[in-house]
Amino acid sequence: MSIHQEQNQRTANVDLSEPMLTMREACRLLNVHSNTLRRWGHQGMVRMYRVGPRGHRRFRREDVVDLLTEQMRI
Repeated sequence: MSIHQEQNQRTANVDLSEPMLTMREACRLLNVHSNTLRRWGHQGMVRMYRVGPRGHRRFRREDVVDLLTEQMRI
């Protein structure tokens, strides 16, 4: 599978009409560094979507709020 095909699979289930958070916006909401959020995405703690030809990371607001709620319970 090529990288392009893999990126298409990762973005196939995204509703593009729904506004997505950028890495910076999600980091501000969670009060974490971008490296931390990137690591959490790779670990599966938060779902991250790669969009566009450069593969920019985007996050659904609902997923970020869910993670924030989990963090507050700890």
